[in-house]
Amino acid sequence: MVHRLVVQYGQPTDPAEFDRHYRDVHVGLVHAIPGLQGFSIGHAASLDPSTPAPYLVAELDFESAEAMGAGMSSEAGRAAGADVGTFATGGATMASFDVEDLSPAG
Repeated sequence: MVHRLVVQYGQPTDPAEFDRHYRDVHVGLVHAIPGLQGFSIGHAASLDPSTPAPYLVAELDFESAEAMGAGMSSEAGRAAGADVGTFATGGATMASFDVEDLSPAG
C-alpha cells in the first residue's frame, strides 16, 4: 500500500523566485527524506474560474503512514519542512492518506 503526502502551495508573491528555489533547493531536500518512494509536482489549474487553484501541488509517496512519519521526523524531513517557510509566501497546506487504487481492471 502507498501512503501519500499532498502539499498544496498558495500563490507566491514572486512566482519566478518560488520556482527557482523549489527546483534548486527544495527538491534536493525532499529527495533526502528517508523512505521516500515517489515525488511528483505540478502547477495546478482550476476547473472553476471563481475558485483559484493552488499554485503548485506536490505528492510524496511512502510505503506506509509509519514510514512517512519516520521520514518526515528525520533530520532530512525536518530540514525540508523548515525550508517551506523560506519560499512559500502564499502558504502551504498538507494532507496525507492511504492510496486506494480504483483504476479499472484492464
